[in-house]
Amino acid sequence: MFGENSLKHLRWLKNPRDASTCSRIALLARAALSMTGVRRLLHCVAIFALLAISSCSRSSPSKPDHPRLTVGVTLRDVTFHSAALNRDMTYRVILPTNVPAGGKRPAIYLLHGGGENYQAWSNDSDVARFAEKGLILVMPEGNSSYYTNSADHPQDRYEDYIINDLIADAESRFPIAPGRENRAIIGNSMGGFGAVKLALKRPDLFAFAAGLSPALDVPSRPFSVKRVDQWRRHGSIFGAWGSQARHGNDPYILARSADPAKVPYIYLSCGDKEGLLAANRKFAGLLEQRHFRYEFRVAHGGHDWNQWNAQLGGVFERMQQIKLEP
Repeated sequence: MFGENSLKHLRWLKNPRDASTCSRIALLARAALSMTGVRRLLHCVAIFALLAISSCSRSSPSKPDHPRLTVGVTLRDVTFHSAALNRDMTYRVILPTNVPAGGKRPAIYLLHGGGENYQAWSNDSDVARFAEKGLILVMPEGNSSYYTNSADHPQDRYEDYIINDLIADAESRFPIAPGRENRAIIGNSMGGFGAVKLALKRPDLFAFAAGLSPALDVPSRPFSVKRVDQWRRHGSIFGAWGSQARHGNDPYILARSADPAKVPYIYLSCGDKEGLLAANRKFAGLLEQRHFRYEFRVAHGGHDWNQWNAQLGGVFERMQQIKLEP
């Protein structure tokens, strides 16, 4: 049933790094067009397997680590064992250099976006200047998890990792003041989704939450033939369409049932050139309808760090106005 060509292509599945996965897929597709019956079916199976490998092994290219630090701050990277994930994870902390003995400072948890890592906030923004003013910045690795307990992979409990493991570990190692009133969570894009979702699900943990261009509509995005791979990846995280797992992590659904009196102040911003603007307007309308404490700002720009960095002054100013300050 197999020709030698078919066997060779299928052997590539065992060692997908020998050549470009995209090139193999194209070659298999061209070969399949000239075949019939079982041989074409086998080639199609190989194509889908390669697509799966390509998706599962996708990782963002590593960028040089050049933190944008200011005078009077210290950077430390910590690797610790997460019980929720059953593996070691890394987070970065920027804190004031001179914290008096016995002194405690509020902590701001900064969640990175998709395709980024725990270094992104320190390397791509000027957020370190706020540590100079007495805040402790905690930047965890979130991979491509949407900071959600995966529906399909029980070992990927990223929500539990943040709220149970990360906060406890950071507070045990650094002079962080405990308690909701000393804790805020901020994120961009995927991280903005995580920040808003966690604030809605665990209002007892945070006094302030901010989403910069948060991808709030991800669990409710309908299927599109243009985004089949994205649909599959999101399904692995959020579960089947209409499932309890998906509903339980959908910010729109959570905002309809959460108690506005208990949820922390929510700061939203989105660029006027972004595809996410409509989703954020819709969410802000829901917050307004239910009388949450919130604000929504439309900024000039796109889905990038130039726009997000420009919003940080307003975010931290509002946070301090609600009394989360050194």
